[in-house]
Amino acid sequence: MSYISTLKLVLMEKEVLNSAADPMGAAIYDYYVNGNADTLIVHSSMFEDDEIPVEDLFRTLDAMPLVERIALEQAKGRILDVGAGSGCHSIALKELGKTSVAIDISPLSVEVMMQRGLDARQVNLFDESFTEKFDTILMLMNGTGIIGTLDNMPVFFERMKQLLAPGGSILIDSSDLRYLYEEEDGSLMIDLADDYYGQLDYRMEYKDILGEPFDWLYVDFETLAIYAEENGFTTELIEEGDHYDYLAKLTIN
Repeated sequence: MSYISTLKLVLMEKEVLNSAADPMGAAIYDYYVNGNADTLIVHSSMFEDDEIPVEDLFRTLDAMPLVERIALEQAKGRILDVGAGSGCHSIALKELGKTSVAIDISPLSVEVMMQRGLDARQVNLFDESFTEKFDTILMLMNGTGIIGTLDNMPVFFERMKQLLAPGGSILIDSSDLRYLYEEEDGSLMIDLADDYYGQLDYRMEYKDILGEPFDWLYVDFETLAIYAEENGFTTELIEEGDHYDYLAKLTIN
């Protein structure tokens, strides 16, 4: 499972979190201040509980997956780092001589990023009062997750049009979860009458902090490209990873 950013996925509410309901932010803050953190747990109705190694949220450029390193190399101009968490991508961009604005709905994550010297804001991506323009919108650690469900694709792409500067692009990664349903003979045990197999629900827990449930979307490249085209975007496959993951570049037609 890819690591989860702290953006809440109720698109139309445009909410931010408070510290009392911010499990990932609390884990990030503990690790930054103390050098260690307790277990960050991810609950889902579809799978057994999982854990996120908090130290991985602070990984350096050299330790990042290939798709992330390529995205950081290709990012240019004024960059928006969405769901930035601890700020690891923005710090890597800084090391590459690039500037970015890092946003997250987590107050504790934003506090950590500010202490790390970043231009960090507690902003929900879908809050239309955030009106700045960017040449690159960077959405990593399963960046499609914030979309929540396929039904939210039009809302997402409309918001991207508002934030992108002329000639700008989105660099976004995701994974195709079909491998979870693949039989030994290569066939897929997927109920076509059910919701899209990449639509999951999550809830995070850290110490005594239990976050609110949220929807999270993993989407295969072909499906992403179809929705992008329907909403006025061109999709380019930039890189494929080792485990059904990929990096895509989206530009307005």
